[in-house]
Amino acid sequence: MSSRPELRLDWCSHEAAKYAVEKWHYSRCMPTSKLAKIGVWENGKFVGAVIYGVGATPELCKPYKLANTEVCELVRVALADHVTPVSRIIAVSLRILKRDMPGLRLVVSFADTNQGHHGGIYQAGGWIYNGDSMGRVIVTNGVAEHPRTLGWRYGVGGQSLPWLRANVDPKAEVVDAPPKHRYLMPLDDDMRKRIEPLRKPYPKRPRATGVDSDTPANHAGEGGATPTVALSDEKA
Repeated sequence: MSSRPELRLDWCSHEAAKYAVEKWHYSRCMPTSKLAKIGVWENGKFVGAVIYGVGATPELCKPYKLANTEVCELVRVALADHVTPVSRIIAVSLRILKRDMPGLRLVVSFADTNQGHHGGIYQAGGWIYNGDSMGRVIVTNGVAEHPRTLGWRYGVGGQSLPWLRANVDPKAEVVDAPPKHRYLMPLDDDMRKRIEPLRKPYPKRPRATGVDSDTPANHAGEGGATPTVALSDEKA
């Protein structure tokens, strides 16, 4: 008899996805842009969400000569204790995305080296590695955060250094951020042929860390009650 759990993914409410992010994702921050929110259940229990969005920058689509509506970013994988490999959960979520949003052609995701991530879940899922993406962060009150995160928190002014110095931290500063590994997942054969030449060798996992591998333990959260009131089959 198989011990493999029953896995189900379906569209979930904003409240359920927000619960998962704030409880089980290291950022504790729910994106506020237009999102596609897919809930994850094992053996009938809500264990998290996989969330796609428009990404951190409108420039996301330009390197691939696509329209904004043809590209999205995998912005959150927020999971509690679970058994199913993360790569399988993401693969199922991609099938849902492709089925219900046929205009999409490419998904982009980033593995944050500052969090010890190298993209093991994407490598296990056969994503195309496209190199590093350099960027900058803003340090306020001793904490380095992406400008987008500050924008979500404070509004438009949150991405402005003068505004932050006047309203949040007079010592706020912009600093270079550690690189993020960029991974690509084409959603049709023509797009795969187009981006396959961009493939680079996969980066290796940093020594002395098990973070970001395709094992459930490395993506386990704190556990907790299932937010049954928030769950629904709502489409993003």
